[in-house]
Amino acid sequence: MPRAVRYDRYGAVGVLYVADVATPAPAADEVVVEVVAAGLNPGEIGVREGLAHAVWPATFPSGQGSDFAGHVVAVGSAVSTARIGTPVIGFTNRRAAQADYVAVPADQVTPKPAAVGWDVAGSLFVAGTTAYAAVRAVGAEPGETVAISAAAGGVGSLAVQLLRRQGVRVLAVAGEANHDWLDSLGAVPIAYGEGAEGLADVEERLRTAAPGGVDAFIDAYGGGYVELALRLGVAPVRINTVIDFPAAKKFGTKSDGNMTAARSDVLAELAALIAEGELSAAVSATYPIERVQEAYTALAGPHSRGKIVLRMR
Repeated sequence: MPRAVRYDRYGAVGVLYVADVATPAPAADEVVVEVVAAGLNPGEIGVREGLAHAVWPATFPSGQGSDFAGHVVAVGSAVSTARIGTPVIGFTNRRAAQADYVAVPADQVTPKPAAVGWDVAGSLFVAGTTAYAAVRAVGAEPGETVAISAAAGGVGSLAVQLLRRQGVRVLAVAGEANHDWLDSLGAVPIAYGEGAEGLADVEERLRTAAPGGVDAFIDAYGGGYVELALRLGVAPVRINTVIDFPAAKKFGTKSDGNMTAARSDVLAELAALIAEGELSAAVSATYPIERVQEAYTALAGPHSRGKIVLRMR
């Protein structure tokens, strides 16, 4: 029987299990994909715990996951853009990617370049489109300086590279274990700090690294970085947070995320950059679907860099 990640109530990681499910059949405008890899995203933890119920309520049993990559195994009667057997990268808005099979509208998949590995492809959508949207939101110009919090994460590391391709100087706030890697991407690593005292230290380090000022700020961490950006003198219109939505509302900053760029053409553009060696996407760990609880436990704690991926096969 095909398998899918499920949970029947809100709660901690222990509510997750792998269930036997029926293979989906495509609607007229859909394709069915046999999933090889599916990425995990931090926002899924909040949804599963019920913290996002007011915005994204779950119906039970609920599935999980947006990102996936695999092979097309069935096409609907109205689909002419995909063929059976085609390797694709895609996304679903139905919390259904962490499964052996997923049915999605045909315009939510794009061919997977052969040079893009399965783990990278299966975890590209949310992080990639979020980074794409955030970079576009702050409107950086060549020669400007942009700071990024959580710069070694899935979103942050892609934003670093997209900005560097535009000729932007990037101050990358991250743990020291990732500084050499961020330096190799062309960024200026900045040690992070926790709590008010730690953020004050980060602010001082950013001021030292950018005596001429910081022009824009991308916050991929939360926890006070929007306020830090404002103290640095960054205009609210040039601050984008992908996580601290209360701060964005309070201070009038931007909060463009993956839904702003949730299109297959953006996914295709990012995949092409990876295939051409212009962009790299780090994967820190992979787990078989049966170890989904372990995978989300790792996601909730510190990990080296990039994305965590579930493998179906």
